[in-house]
Amino acid sequence: MSETTNGNVPYIEMKNITKYYGGTIRALHDVNFQINRREIVGLVGDNGAGKSTLIKIISGVLQPTEGQIFVEGEEKKFTSSKIAMDSGIETIYQDMNLIDCMDIMRNIFCGRETTDAAGFLDLKEMRERAMHLLKNEVTIEGIRSPDQLVGNLSGGQKQAVSIARAMFFKNQVLLLDEPTSALSVRETHAFLDHIQKLREEGLSIVLVTHNIFHAYQVADRFFLLSQGECVLDVEKSETDIDELTRIIVAH
Repeated sequence: MSETTNGNVPYIEMKNITKYYGGTIRALHDVNFQINRREIVGLVGDNGAGKSTLIKIISGVLQPTEGQIFVEGEEKKFTSSKIAMDSGIETIYQDMNLIDCMDIMRNIFCGRETTDAAGFLDLKEMRERAMHLLKNEVTIEGIRSPDQLVGNLSGGQKQAVSIARAMFFKNQVLLLDEPTSALSVRETHAFLDHIQKLREEGLSIVLVTHNIFHAYQVADRFFLLSQGECVLDVEKSETDIDELTRIIVAH
């Protein structure tokens, strides 16, 4: 069990994580990664570096071929996304995992619906909460009602719904896999402001992106992957954007 420099045990610690697909294709090799409390980690690297694979292992969608995962110093087996969620991990994937034939409200609360005292779905409460999220937490034009079908939304609007869902069920760790890929410049700026506020509220956030400029605006620490291996793990105070860019290009 490792400790951070200030003596605190990391909330999530991954040791010697290796992942093979089909027994021959190596996506990750001997990766040691940790998520400390109240920090934003920029998980960066070019396309194909292994970023999404690492995130899917943390979130329980994939299991490592080798290695261990610890939550507050206790070893865990994330054999499903539910187990990871029960450990306080919430994820927004690059493909958003939304259901086009369902409305916004149903997508936000899918699998975690609010019920009244009699055990019936509290549709009024869920609609009000969904609209509050979309108006006040993840603002985006064109969303007028939580009853709008997700299939009729633009890419940026769908991303807003996905972000709203994760922000509502925020727990200890929020994993964001390329969350700004479908957002405009204005929407991206608002989103980066939101995740800084979430850190101030006590969350730990992993921002997965190949856009080093977005990561540099908000991250406290950078973890750089290349071809499935860690090539840099550094505090923001110990590097700059030029160095990070050079290392990414070099690998």
